[in-house]
Amino acid sequence: MRILVADDEREMTMALEALLKREHYSVDVVYNGQDALDYGLAENYDCLVLDIMMPGLDGIQVLRSLRAKNVATPVLLLTAKSQVEDRVDGLDSGADDYLPKPFDSREFMARVRALTRRGSEYVSKVLTAGNVALDCSTFELTCGASCIRLGNKEFQMLELLMRQTGRLISTEQFMEHIWGYDSDAEINVVWAYISYLRRKLEAAGANVHIAVRRGQGYLLEEIS
Repeated sequence: MRILVADDEREMTMALEALLKREHYSVDVVYNGQDALDYGLAENYDCLVLDIMMPGLDGIQVLRSLRAKNVATPVLLLTAKSQVEDRVDGLDSGADDYLPKPFDSREFMARVRALTRRGSEYVSKVLTAGNVALDCSTFELTCGASCIRLGNKEFQMLELLMRQTGRLISTEQFMEHIWGYDSDAEINVVWAYISYLRRKLEAAGANVHIAVRRGQGYLLEEIS
């Protein structure tokens, strides 16, 4: 899953980025409201974490602009403001949750988990395709008696493929969703990870494989 964190406090954003990545989320970080709005409009996120006090556009303005354009991505507002009026203003503007600073990292993660579940309509933690199951809490791929723990990027790629079984996912979509807009990774890294996953699926005895459609993308198909 992919999270956008927007906060002009660099130490705060670094801490939240590290915390989220430790929990196997992909994270993009921006430091002002205009960038938060531009990134948020891409609708490529499972949750947006917005600080209210940011230069340019503040978090409330970003939130209102996103909701005005029908962007329904769950939003968690962070702010030093804790008065009732501020909380009401944020929630009435379209926020899904509100967390005043300072806060405990455990509560922050619990709220992010709750919002990402809500945004994905409480999808199962275990995804299935053919005779393969992917446990999203342990990152384990199982097929019959075989059980393989996937690396972070491998897990995210297979999760995306399994959530959209039979639908094409372009190389660019993989790059944006998993590596992020500002990544220095070369585009051929997608092909490398696809190759890793293909070998692991084959070794596990899976009856699904990752097919390629030249110039279009990749999709998960059941082997007939």
